[in-house]
Amino acid sequence: MAVASASPLPAALSATGPSPPRPAPGLLPLRSSRRARAPPRLGPVATCPGGAFRLMCRRRSRVEAIKTEREKQLTEVPVEESFPVREAAPLDGADDPMVPSDENWAVKLEQSVNIFLTDSVIMLLDGVYRDRNYARFFVLETIARVPYFAFISVLHLYETFGWRRRADYIKVHFAESLNEFHHLLIMEELGGNSLWIDRFLARFMAFFYYFVTVGMYMLSPRMAYHFSECVERHAYSTYDKFLKLNEEELKRLPAPEAALNYYLNEDLYLFDEFQTARVPCSRRPKIDNLYDVFVNVRDDEAEHCKTMKACQTPGNLRSPHSTQKCIEADTECVNT
Repeated sequence: MAVASASPLPAALSATGPSPPRPAPGLLPLRSSRRARAPPRLGPVATCPGGAFRLMCRRRSRVEAIKTEREKQLTEVPVEESFPVREAAPLDGADDPMVPSDENWAVKLEQSVNIFLTDSVIMLLDGVYRDRNYARFFVLETIARVPYFAFISVLHLYETFGWRRRADYIKVHFAESLNEFHHLLIMEELGGNSLWIDRFLARFMAFFYYFVTVGMYMLSPRMAYHFSECVERHAYSTYDKFLKLNEEELKRLPAPEAALNYYLNEDLYLFDEFQTARVPCSRRPKIDNLYDVFVNVRDDEAEHCKTMKACQTPGNLRSPHSTQKCIEADTECVNT
């Protein structure tokens, strides 16, 4: 779900001092807009000369100001350290969705179809984005948003005709969609959508994926949720592998502004909402560098997997803020 090498530094910059380390293969420097920018400097910047450096310094100052303000606002909130890189997935005890279960023939058939579809998409992405990580992540996050929009569309349709009302499902799926949207913003800021062919492929796949998911959800919600679980499990594995291969380089790069605005925001109600296996406020990410960003994106995907697993049992999904225990924890979090 791999990236062209970073562009060389301008000649004027090369003449004024030693060049910063080149990113490892498969990494792109950060960019905050579609215009080409100089790669980020990893050390402190004492002065800000004109041109590209002035613009970069202004952006770095703004990012640091946002980070400092968010940290002040969250001083009294219990902070859970980001999960360390593990050899095993954090879904301990969870069944692998890519292996058919030992249930009845209908469930086996649904899961076998989902596994075939997921493997086909993975083969396509492996072939197209073998060495272009950020472009792959952009495509992956564009696709990952689609199921939640499809689920909400069908649930709204059922509610309109008075057939079924599931407020908790709509609420949780909206929170999941919002989380994936911010993942997409991060990948865009990293340059994943810089080529028109990547944007076209991502949107073309998302368009057809939406209608496939709508049809699947109307036919069998259990099948649609399992398919989404397979996609999220692949996303988790992709980010986990990327972190292990590029840890040192990622720790030298600053966090994108989109990540700071999302993970360090003072209002994390919807961030808690999609994590149905957790008590609200039990997870508060830390963001010091690009490595921390990808750790949190990866861990978000693990939480999506758990939620999609819960959805496969009819009536099993509840908003994390709806139970008495979670309401008490949420109230305590707000009051701190």
